[in-house]
Amino acid sequence: MTDPVERRARRGRFAPQQQSLAPQPQHVQQHGPPPPGCPAHARSAIALEGVRFREHPAEVYRELRALHGPVAEVRLEGDVPAWLVMGYRELHHVLVNDQLFARDSRRWNQWDRIPPDWPLLPFIGHQKSIMFAEGEEHRRLSAVFSDVIGAVDQFELNAQVEQIADRLIDAFAVTGQADLKTQFADRIPALVIARLFGMSDEEAAGFTADLMESITGGPGALAAFDRTEDRLREIARDRAAAPGHDVVSWMAAHHADLTEDELVANLVVLIAASHVPTSTWISNTLRLLLTDSRFAVTLSGGRRSVPQALNEVLWDETPMQNFAGRWATRATLLGGQRIEAGDMIILGLAAANADPQVRPGFGDGGLGNQAQMSFSHGEHRCPYPAPQVAEIIVRAAVEVLLDRLPDAVLTVERDELRWQQSVWVRALVSLPVEFTPSHVTG
Repeated sequence: MTDPVERRARRGRFAPQQQSLAPQPQHVQQHGPPPPGCPAHARSAIALEGVRFREHPAEVYRELRALHGPVAEVRLEGDVPAWLVMGYRELHHVLVNDQLFARDSRRWNQWDRIPPDWPLLPFIGHQKSIMFAEGEEHRRLSAVFSDVIGAVDQFELNAQVEQIADRLIDAFAVTGQADLKTQFADRIPALVIARLFGMSDEEAAGFTADLMESITGGPGALAAFDRTEDRLREIARDRAAAPGHDVVSWMAAHHADLTEDELVANLVVLIAASHVPTSTWISNTLRLLLTDSRFAVTLSGGRRSVPQALNEVLWDETPMQNFAGRWATRATLLGGQRIEAGDMIILGLAAANADPQVRPGFGDGGLGNQAQMSFSHGEHRCPYPAPQVAEIIVRAAVEVLLDRLPDAVLTVERDELRWQQSVWVRALVSLPVEFTPSHVTG
């Protein structure tokens, strides 16, 4: 395992100086130096946190939009300034203009204010992964993801998810009660990851728990991220020495010729993207099916309602609510706000999905429209075919549960369900249900 000194050095690379970036293209000019210290807009910025944000984010987004328009001044933990893009058109503009709103976080004009123990460092600090790559480097890494994910047999995957779901339900079917969040939705992606990565179930469970802690933030975020990196480095070295038929081996052997650091950093991204959004998509879909009267009449059959429910959740309760983000390469205007060179842009995926300018009938479930921003957009969107693979996992899991537990009902009122304290992920704390006890499938 990595010792504490090496870990501190590793964290130090999260906050490099601006000059470490390659020269910018001729047509992207810096308009003066980054503003010193905290930008002036931070004085009036609204903290992106709190009970109301956790429980009723849609209301907060509406209020922010009414006060500030499609782009709002916000503060992250530690009073760190950023811009939250809530307008659908404005977000689309950011996502398709890579030269103006770039992905490399080393451009940030606030690094001199960020402490080494800042909880958001693991997912904002620059690493050698697809998340921060630009241009040709991003296309190289994107090809790795597309090739590796595309190598997964989707028919076999669907069968595996059904088997895993049945096994999990067998464990609590005889009791007549369960927490569908922790006993079902959270565990399915972890067990799928275990099979795809050639891990044991226990290893995958540990990884996903640490990654959730890293993403949601808090005092243990950096330590959890360290544990994830350490173990993935061990696995990467094992697969390099003895390749197998698994995702890690495929990435290690890819013709892109990833270095060990690149392999580890991109494995972190792949696991995080495979587990957190997928498990949350499952639990948020089950919540919708269990609490919305439009679905209650078909709950026992389930299958006719599942596709609509999946799409509605992506519109109204998308797992990844906000994403950091992009960094302005020069001063510009966005949604009526002046953005300075090096300012951080938070992608308000959930807020954009509810933008009344493009979706006046918020709450209509999207009516089959697939243009939601849940998988982002543009060159840095979720690589193909990852969204399709995620949908296979979610749909199979939900359908098996509806088939096995057709009379499941919540044991608490809908308003009593609680959400995790995170500005990034829209995830339930628990989803308690009761049902008629049944025997295992055998």
